[in-house]
Amino acid sequence: MKALITGASSGIGREMAKYLSELGNDLILVAREKEKLEELQNELKTKTKIIVMDLTSEQKVKELYILCRNDDIDILVNNAGFGDCGYFCDTDLTKELDMMNVNMRAVHILTKMFLRDMMKKNRGYILNVASSAAFQPGPLMATYYATKAYVLHLSEAIYEELRRKKSNVHISCLCPGPVATNFDKVANVNFSLKALPAEFVARYAIDQMFKEKLVIIPGTKMKLAKFLSRFVSDKRLLKITYKIQKQKL
Repeated sequence: MKALITGASSGIGREMAKYLSELGNDLILVAREKEKLEELQNELKTKTKIIVMDLTSEQKVKELYILCRNDDIDILVNNAGFGDCGYFCDTDLTKELDMMNVNMRAVHILTKMFLRDMMKKNRGYILNVASSAAFQPGPLMATYYATKAYVLHLSEAIYEELRRKKSNVHISCLCPGPVATNFDKVANVNFSLKALPAEFVARYAIDQMFKEKLVIIPGTKMKLAKFLSRFVSDKRLLKITYKIQKQKL
């Protein structure tokens, strides 16, 4: 099979590429950092093509699909994304709009276009990377939390549509808590909870994707936190989330 991974130059995306290559899949890796992509390409065991591209541009995202539409993509991993931290009235609007373009619009476009191709051949996997942030609003990271909620709800809705059609195309959404990547540097945060290793999260996500799991939550703590949040009022949850985010500043 052949997999296309965005945000593949570091963190979860890099580890997913390594694991999928171990499993015998050819790869197309997309990111902005050419040197990091080339380093990763040299480490992998299977045929790998790299594409240097900035997914903040809608036109570039569409160009990416055009470049890859004839490659018979079996696995699409929408991993590219970033965050920012601060009071909504103070954070940079341009950075937020770029975040929305990468975290939502790029995911939306690539999911739709490659899903259509997969449905024609009635096979394939889509793995959209969201976050545990998708499960509730996020004071002090309002835009990031909202973008990840979009990814989760979009994936869940598509899952049900595919189920109703009895399709052999499967979609999953990865919702990890803190992961040891460079996310915190870009988002200007310091995680208060211990981060999971990116390799563990990547391997767990790919394994669960192949098992056709809809919402993938690595780690016992995050599974428990999601379960317990059902018993907390919306306003109380906002206060708790604010206090957690405040510790990151």
